[in-house]
Amino acid sequence: MSYLTAVLYGALIVYLGGWYMDKWVGNFSLLLFILSVVTFFYWIAERFHFRPKREAAAQNLEKQDAARRAELASKGITQVDGNLDEARGRLLMQPWWLDWTAGLFPVIIVVFLLRSFLFEPFKIPSGSMIPTLEVGDLILVNKYHYGIRLPVLNTKVIPNHTPARGDVIVFHYPVDPRIDYIKRVVGLPGDEISYGNHQLKINGQVVVNTPQGDGYDDERMRYMNLLQEKLGDTEHRIQHEKGPGQPFGPITVFPHREACSYSAEGVTCKVPAGHYFVMGDNRDNSQDSRYWGFVPDENLVGRAFFIWMNFGNLGRFGAFH
Repeated sequence: MSYLTAVLYGALIVYLGGWYMDKWVGNFSLLLFILSVVTFFYWIAERFHFRPKREAAAQNLEKQDAARRAELASKGITQVDGNLDEARGRLLMQPWWLDWTAGLFPVIIVVFLLRSFLFEPFKIPSGSMIPTLEVGDLILVNKYHYGIRLPVLNTKVIPNHTPARGDVIVFHYPVDPRIDYIKRVVGLPGDEISYGNHQLKINGQVVVNTPQGDGYDDERMRYMNLLQEKLGDTEHRIQHEKGPGQPFGPITVFPHREACSYSAEGVTCKVPAGHYFVMGDNRDNSQDSRYWGFVPDENLVGRAFFIWMNFGNLGRFGAFH
């Protein structure tokens, strides 16, 4: 078993090393699931096989020691060398391969359950959600707000809320579901969304933005226009480049592409049933539904709601819209 455990740990190190060096895209949910299953089998084996076997050996040692002492006492010898407690402790001690598998099972299963059904941490890798979220923000995502989903498969088994306009959501990127994205919900199923020249329309109604002055974008090293926007019941800030908007078009052929029309003025999309139109708050620096299409409901991971740390800016802490 020690050799098997060493091989498993070797495979884990190779997987994590390749993930860290960007040799492949890791799947932390799947990794936690596999670790939970493997350590569970070790835990079962420890509880019902290995530990009883060690305890039986310790009891046998105690019986042998008691018989030896009784025999020596019958001969008048009362001073007997030997440290029974030390020998017994060594017999009961878990070998390293059980300590690092069965011993970790309770911790791994708690993390797996919390992360799968309650809250999951994420790190913001890009500036697409500036000024709401900055690069390096460590956030929490509510996993049950949009329904309880099976781990790894992400299949909804218990429905809950549906995304509301203005929610900040984490989802599996439709172009490559191995990657998680974070954007703001702009369009709900059935909505007609139009965007062009920095102006957003929902079902023909212009979304009014209130100017908030200038903001400096550290990532792009330039000043941007800051505005206050209201989507549904959610008020938040957005930013875009100064001057006229830039033309853009799709970067990929996506499902329901026929629901969108592109022109020199911008893009107009009719959101299909069971899908959402999302955009970044950094409107001119965000690859979102304007480029790669809609987010299907089955890709939803959860609703982002809290910043718990940013090692580059320790003052960033608290809930956000």
